[in-house]
Amino acid sequence: MFRRIFFTAILAGFLGGMGISIVHQFTTTPIILHAEEFESKGTTSGHKHSHLRGTGSPLLILADSKDAAATDETGWAPSAGLERTLYTTFANILSGIGFALILVACMALAGRPINGRTGVLWGIAGFAAINLAPALGLPPEVPGALTAELGARQGWWFLCVAATATGLWMLVFRSGTLWIVAGIALMALPHIIGAPQPARMGGAVPPELAGHFAAASLATAAIIWCMLGWLSGTFWQRAEAK
Repeated sequence: MFRRIFFTAILAGFLGGMGISIVHQFTTTPIILHAEEFESKGTTSGHKHSHLRGTGSPLLILADSKDAAATDETGWAPSAGLERTLYTTFANILSGIGFALILVACMALAGRPINGRTGVLWGIAGFAAINLAPALGLPPEVPGALTAELGARQGWWFLCVAATATGLWMLVFRSGTLWIVAGIALMALPHIIGAPQPARMGGAVPPELAGHFAAASLATAAIIWCMLGWLSGTFWQRAEAK
């Protein structure tokens, strides 16, 4: 069982990660590069933006650098062009394998028939828990956006993911009115608490560009999760048939 989970996730994650990288180049990457132009202009003009962050991966929307401007000035970063593309592709493959492992393990533990179609349904659930629900409070942000404190954002993100995943499990795998009410209430809890917000809104990037990035990131993430789900379900079914 473990060997099948592992090899299914490796194959699905690798192919999914490669797919992420291709789709990423035509969706979010051009927006990120455009946003970095505004960010560099804002930095060189003397406007320091605290708590800047941006994410290059549409699959995992997590808070990263607490001060991206400072990181760019003092830390190492891959050079633009081929080097940056290669590092991004490698990161996407690792992310794809990691999430495929979680996806395949959950499908196996559920004890229900697994194929490409059911895999897509699991992928949609993964997208809802990992990307869609947290984006209601912490939408994907381009470099140059003002954000709240890093620890608070990450804590709320993990709370939202755990609550959404558990709530979906209650709705799908449990029956009865009490389970339904409890699942809905649990999914709503992080949003009732509210995601941490910056002291003031704004940043170096125009809001139109930031909105475009958020929409493109979520649309791309939905595609990727469905791809991971279908690949995982298909490879599992073929391995089971042997």
